[in-house]
Amino acid sequence: MGSYEIDQPVSGACVDLSSPNIFNFILSILILLGILVSYLPQHHRIISRRSSAGISPYFVLLGTTSGTCAFANILTLPASRRDLACCRELSGFECVAGALGIAQVGVQWSCFMVILFLFLLFFPRTPSDAKSKDEPTYRLAITVFLTSIVHLVLTFLVSVIIIYLYRSRLASWAHFLGIFGTCLAAIQFLPQIWTTWKLQEMGSLSIPMMCIQTPGSFVWVGSLAARFGWEGWSTWGIYLVTGVLQGCLLVMGITFELRARKKGKAGLGGVAGGSNEHANQIIGNGHGYADGDEDHERTGLLGNER
Repeated sequence: MGSYEIDQPVSGACVDLSSPNIFNFILSILILLGILVSYLPQHHRIISRRSSAGISPYFVLLGTTSGTCAFANILTLPASRRDLACCRELSGFECVAGALGIAQVGVQWSCFMVILFLFLLFFPRTPSDAKSKDEPTYRLAITVFLTSIVHLVLTFLVSVIIIYLYRSRLASWAHFLGIFGTCLAAIQFLPQIWTTWKLQEMGSLSIPMMCIQTPGSFVWVGSLAARFGWEGWSTWGIYLVTGVLQGCLLVMGITFELRARKKGKAGLGGVAGGSNEHANQIIGNGHGYADGDEDHERTGLLGNER
């Protein structure tokens, strides 16, 4: 009887979670793995180039802070807390299936935090006098890193205080995080779009990462919307906005990459054409370098005679 009274407040939600949809479960697992795999090309590109040049510091700052807001949002969202509370009375499989939405956001946040660390670790440390005024400085990179960490700590502390002392305002706090994160995500790609446009190249930014993430963002939005409904609009709205803006950046990056390859092929063609023309001249006069050498010798002799 006591157990029934304890479980009664969340019995409705727990009944829904006790029969997970296999298709949604498999799709959620694939999305989770897709999020993880999609960030690996970006991590590898920065490490292999040993440089984070071409990545906007403000893109990293906005991406990290919006990701922190998104993760804190889904952890404090009433629907998420109900799902986690149901784990006390559900099987392990049912609990994992119900918490996959939280895990997806957590993995995305963790992967972007890795980008933050790699961005600072491999930031170009050239002397300030060798940099143009428009290029970011190492001091700016440190400021971005510290600001992101301070924002993370403050968000965590405020969330804990509201959970334990002001629980009635938890839903409002969750929606505030979602709205704030959406605003940050809405402008996250604007600095990177401007940086990429100014450089006319991708730099250390990974095109394969965006090729995976751009369509994956919309699949993820659909999965989160199906799980949390309109009540969780502040959660999946973030990824809807970022998916659209990332698509714009992807189109720009592919355009610059194709243009660079065309220029490279044209340059190689010009070199080859020049070599063939020179060879034809040699074959055509029947003497080639012999005549040239003879003229050179004559010039030298005339010079000596003078």
